[in-house]
Amino acid sequence: MNDGDALRPILVGYDDSPESRHALSWTVEEARLRKLPVLVCHALHWPYALKPLSTEMMAQIEQVAQGVADEGVRRVRELAPELDVQRLLGRGTPAAVLLEAGREAELTVLGSRGQGGFDGLQVGSAAVQVPAHCVTPVVVVRPQHRPRGDGPVRIVVGLDGSPAGLAALDLALDEAALRLGAVTVLCCWADCGSTAWPEPLPFVDSYALRRGAEDRFREVTARLAARRPEVPVTAEFVTERPQRALLDAAADAALLVLGNRGNESRPSLLLGPVTQSALFEAGCPVAVTPAAVLRPRITPD
Repeated sequence: MNDGDALRPILVGYDDSPESRHALSWTVEEARLRKLPVLVCHALHWPYALKPLSTEMMAQIEQVAQGVADEGVRRVRELAPELDVQRLLGRGTPAAVLLEAGREAELTVLGSRGQGGFDGLQVGSAAVQVPAHCVTPVVVVRPQHRPRGDGPVRIVVGLDGSPAGLAALDLALDEAALRLGAVTVLCCWADCGSTAWPEPLPFVDSYALRRGAEDRFREVTARLAARRPEVPVTAEFVTERPQRALLDAAADAALLVLGNRGNESRPSLLLGPVTQSALFEAGCPVAVTPAAVLRPRITPD
């Protein structure tokens, strides 16, 4: 790593919930691999904004919030004494605080839900809002995920040719290189000329369309994978719905990487439906990349 990389920490949202503790553990392992510092972030957000508070009460609330951030720092130092770790106590909603701090981070990590969620909630609002708006990659960690131990670490990435999807493959290759693992690149094809398509296109040669798309997919995958020749890459072109295919492929993966929105996402959507489904249903951590990733690439050791 060069000195410029070392100035960009891995940011982790922490509120002492079980989910945030798992996110913290994932962050520590990532920071060790990348040789980067950790920034533990806690958001001080008083829910009764319209009710005035005394100076004494506000000081007590801030003291409790500082204690939570300090506990996160303590946990990091306990897990990895060699890491440089700092705390950040922000004011505002967790999503707003993480988005602001994430602009200067190499990576933002958070749990799938925080302390504010109700029982049974699968994904909290911050775990959707931060990946939708962040200008750098975001990893949402689910609790107690354990990929199968037989074989190398495997990372699954969805590729549809969109700018965000290309950034996702770039990140997946970097993560696999760090873990001495392999990458499975998945492209899901919908046959727009078949009767199963909602509105089949007339006079369409479905076979020629598919062959051209698959050739282009394999060409793009090979070109990007050439940057990481040490990473084994498997390219799979399937005729399945992407939500189901990606979740099935990532069932035993260490990480699922997706762009924030794909080619079929409506312009008004900041987070595509496939990525939303993954955040709600994937059993492994999900990394979400924007179209333009404002981070330096990891250089080989």
